[in-house]
Amino acid sequence: MSHPTPRAVEDELFFRDLTTMKVGGQVERAVVATTSDELVAAATDAWQQGDDWMLLAGGSNTVVAEEGFEGTVILVRSEGIERLELGPDADPLAVRLRIQAGHSWDAVVEHAVANGWAGIEALSGIPGSAGAAPIQNIGAYGQEVAEVLHSVTFLDHETGVVSRIPASELGLGYRTSVIKQGRLGVVLSIDINLVAGEDTANPLSSPVRYAQLADALAIDIGSTVAIKELRRTVIRLRASKGMVLDPADQDSVSAGSFFTNPIVTESFARALPPGAPRWPVQPEDQFVAVTSLEELASGMPLRQPDTHAGPRMEKLSAAWLIEQSGITRGYQLPGSQAAISSKHTLAITNRGRATANDVAQLARFVQQRVQSEFGVTLQPEPVLIGLEL
Repeated sequence: MSHPTPRAVEDELFFRDLTTMKVGGQVERAVVATTSDELVAAATDAWQQGDDWMLLAGGSNTVVAEEGFEGTVILVRSEGIERLELGPDADPLAVRLRIQAGHSWDAVVEHAVANGWAGIEALSGIPGSAGAAPIQNIGAYGQEVAEVLHSVTFLDHETGVVSRIPASELGLGYRTSVIKQGRLGVVLSIDINLVAGEDTANPLSSPVRYAQLADALAIDIGSTVAIKELRRTVIRLRASKGMVLDPADQDSVSAGSFFTNPIVTESFARALPPGAPRWPVQPEDQFVAVTSLEELASGMPLRQPDTHAGPRMEKLSAAWLIEQSGITRGYQLPGSQAAISSKHTLAITNRGRATANDVAQLARFVQQRVQSEFGVTLQPEPVLIGLEL
């Protein structure tokens, strides 16, 4: 019986060529996994060898130090979208897709929209892979992966066993999951639930829940529109913020939003200036939460031990905090090639020759300014390898 063999990469590779931020040093060892079986084999081999290891797919949410990474980098290149059979008792409009981990997330959304399947259209234009989507619980314009995720197929680092884990066991919260919080392993594929449009000639989107998107579409919150129109509008909005990868747009040379929106107690939020945007947070989203000035100063992410108890929480706008701390769009530290995006203060961009240290230095400066002005410690959204803020 033959076993899948991931291909070892013989050429020199650098993280600056493998990530959307375009910084980072040399890759010590790399293997390419083009199927789920090859991904299992690559990870298992690295674990058995005792190597340090990391997964890298689209590289859109990863910033690596100039020293590179001493270990095995598994390049996740598995692709494929399969519609699963749901059985005779299932809702006739229900659609379940199984997507391989390395498949482009936006290609998944494009496929769903082309078929008139609603549920992820507001997540259009987000770079990265399908396998990373539940780890980060990606979200935008009123939708999150958590709302459609059925399960993930997961190779567990501790046991070496492949199993399907239901979404309810993944601890999905605001930009987090139990995998991001430390459960080691590899997402091999994801299953998501979508809804087919009743009118196949003119399929509609899910109800729009985000004010900026509703305004751009000239509709009321809760209304629906043609699903293709919604996708076009989301991509246009993201592009206006430099959040769609575009070789002609220097602002898109980034890791997307560099900081998450902080979650604080309602009482803390009330002490902020009256114009500070704030939104109530559902208990299941209270993963990265701070409940006192001491905890804010520590900079440590906290998790509510009981999501049905404790203080009421609210989400703040990291972009507003950054702007109000005096950091403007396009801001650069002297001598640095890293800059705040000229379109959106939540993104740090590479203006051409930035190093990972330039990016980290600017991120630390932003943190310090916001902490000094408002007592809030912003948490980075990308995965930082060999870097600390």
